[in-house]
Amino acid sequence: MTTTAQVISKEDLLKHWQGHRSLTRKVIEAFPEKDFFEFSVGGMRTFAELTSELLAIGAPAMKGIVNREVKPYDENTDNGKTKADYLAKWDKATEEINHYWGLLPVEDFSKTFNLFGQYEFPIIENVFYFIDNEVHHRGQGYVYLRALGIEPPFFWER
Repeated sequence: MTTTAQVISKEDLLKHWQGHRSLTRKVIEAFPEKDFFEFSVGGMRTFAELTSELLAIGAPAMKGIVNREVKPYDENTDNGKTKADYLAKWDKATEEINHYWGLLPVEDFSKTFNLFGQYEFPIIENVFYFIDNEVHHRGQGYVYLRALGIEPPFFWER
């Protein structure tokens, strides 16, 4: 297989994604403990629930892609009872993403993978989804923080 010119390298795409993850981590940190688990606006999920979704996607998806394991999406993992527990899970997931990213050949990004048995797209499109979904939910977190009278982190501080 011949590799063509790229606009962004595999390494830079990971750096971009991890920059978003770093900012999302700051949003988690900004929440008061109680509000992380209980506060929401307009019937939306709490930020702990949104974080659980993000934790159920990033590292498990990368592991599945690299190992070509099609496993169902599972958001019901125990992420702990405290914000510190969630942050520890977040940090562990970051390490796992970095590990599996290193095992994924650049040539595979154009290959189709049936993520969670539901989303059959080229791997690169799945990665874009991971990032887009996180940005979307982090935006909800910004709204929650502002509603709580808390200044969220600057979005460019990744």
